[in-house]
Amino acid sequence: MSTASFRATTGLVPTFRDLVALTKPRVTSLVLATAGAGMALAPGELPRSRAVIMLLGTFCCVASANALNCFMERESDKLMRRTRSRPLPAGRLDPSLALGFGLLLGALSIPMLVLGVNGVTGGLGALALLSYVAVYTPMKTMSPLALVVGAVPGALPPLMGWTAVTGHIGAFGLVLFAILFLWQLPHVIGLGSFRREEYVAAGIRVLPAVYGERFVKTHAVIWTLVLCAVSALPNIMGWAGNAYLATAVLLGLGYLAATVRGFRSAPLAGWGRQVFVSSLFYLPLLFLSMMLDGRV
Repeated sequence: MSTASFRATTGLVPTFRDLVALTKPRVTSLVLATAGAGMALAPGELPRSRAVIMLLGTFCCVASANALNCFMERESDKLMRRTRSRPLPAGRLDPSLALGFGLLLGALSIPMLVLGVNGVTGGLGALALLSYVAVYTPMKTMSPLALVVGAVPGALPPLMGWTAVTGHIGAFGLVLFAILFLWQLPHVIGLGSFRREEYVAAGIRVLPAVYGERFVKTHAVIWTLVLCAVSALPNIMGWAGNAYLATAVLLGLGYLAATVRGFRSAPLAGWGRQVFVSSLFYLPLLFLSMMLDGRV
């Protein structure tokens, strides 16, 4: 890497900005929102100081996973239009600094969650961090099954929010986990579909880069149907009211319509974009409805 490429970030502010970019702030914000939803939906009160530690520890955990992911994928990121402007593939940041930054955040996060919240939440945080970095990230170049593996750490934050309040993994916490797990599958299939050419160029074996269009679309429809069924459980189990159920049904129908529309005729890229965009509306509205009409 040339000396000139480092001069662009020798200032404190540009370096700080690039370190923040490694944490993928938009993804991290969504994860923190789901963790906060898990805390809000759990029965009981969590002292404000512990709630702050919970969110800060979760932030460090997610930021560490994202930073280490950026470090590990810095070469393949150069081959994708969506990622080639990130600090490492663009040459603005020393990879060793990125690695140290990610490791430091990870080293801070787990003790913070264990000591400041509870052991169960800390254990789930460790599972999320290790599975994302040590299993999911390298698996992306090996098998499309990384889709399912990667959905596990992505679905743990609301369960962590639940355990932060309750101290144990309960049935409702597992339902929150299941909803977020299932939501990610059509969400990632949609993203991989409209970015398919980039993933192929980078050697990342997302489902649309390996299988045909009909197979990909069918999987998105199936997982969305399962998600719609599971999203009704909070009402069926008496944890949320009918207003939530009505909202979940409407949101589910909208999400399903996005996966079915153009199933036979739409190009994969255009179809994938509509599925991906629809997923971004579905999740926050579903969780908001659950918090407004929750009866746990």
